[in-house]
Amino acid sequence: MQPRVKLSDKVIASIREDIASGKLKKGEKIPAEPELMELYGVGRSTIREAIKTLAIAGTLKVQQGSGTFVTSLPRNETLSQRLRRAEFQEINSVRLMLEKEIIRLACQNYTSADLEQIRLHLQERGLAIQNQQQQKCADADIAFHISIAKASGNKVLTDLYQSFTLVIRDFFSKRKEENMKHFENSHPMHQKLAAAIAARDQKMAEEVTQYILENNY
Repeated sequence: MQPRVKLSDKVIASIREDIASGKLKKGEKIPAEPELMELYGVGRSTIREAIKTLAIAGTLKVQQGSGTFVTSLPRNETLSQRLRRAEFQEINSVRLMLEKEIIRLACQNYTSADLEQIRLHLQERGLAIQNQQQQKCADADIAFHISIAKASGNKVLTDLYQSFTLVIRDFFSKRKEENMKHFENSHPMHQKLAAAIAARDQKMAEEVTQYILENNY
């Protein structure tokens, strides 16, 4: 028989998840008790128990008359959670470092099957632009870059790169009005990138990749 999970433990886990995901930021005041009660569907005593536990752990700090504030980030957060609370420029900076190595290896190691996948996703990206299908375009764009990562032949590098894709997808979703224009404007550069990889022209591929990232393409 499974042990019963306390309601306060569920609330603790939810608050920690909100902090890890960036919904609640360090130094920020958390919602008042009535709002937390409604949000988590529990009573006042459960909320107070959860806050007390998190305060003892140093995650929250209760300031009488002011409210309760986030004082530290939860330990053992996943890479995905860490990335979600990072600034996009930080994400893009690390992504640039990863992509440079990915491009170098892809130019050296790609197979005919890898090249076929790169071209397929590039074609899907172009078709989605023509049809003004924003979500399909975002999916094809990410698939295109992941197919290049797979062409590097380094599985660990590919797995690490894929951790960035959800964050990048969220970034695209917040720019719905600009998305299609950005995708359309950047498509020739993506075509140039695929051609440079196919030609095993590492220098050109790196220059195109840097341009794409610097322009948030």
